[in-house]
Amino acid sequence: VQLVESGGGLAQAGDSRRLSCVASTRPFSRYGVGWFRQAAGKEREFVAAITWSGGTTFYADSVKGRFTVSRDNANNMVTLQMNSLKPEDTAVYYCAAELWGVGSMESRAYDSWGQGTQVTVSS
Repeated sequence: VQLVESGGGLAQAGDSRRLSCVASTRPFSRYGVGWFRQAAGKEREFVAAITWSGGTTFYADSVKGRFTVSRDNANNMVTLQMNSLKPEDTAVYYCAAELWGVGSMESRAYDSWGQGTQVTVSS
């Protein structure tokens, strides 16, 4: 499945942004989806994930309570709502998909990746 992220850009601390991950394959609802990010000079890290059924979500401690991952099956996409952004959220954000995935926090579980979208948060 091909994935395309969008919604990145410049933000100020405290702002909100919504990232979208649109899939080329229908129905996207068969795929568990993870969001990862990679800041300059750092390793890629897990951000959030949602199971193929949409019934369960997972979050990194650093974003828990601020970010929300959800499915929009009508539009064949998964979104990441990011609130109360902080400068340390600055990174390239990637979505990834795994057929019948259960929302793994491990990047190696996913076999399809988007190209990434840059989010830059200024203080």
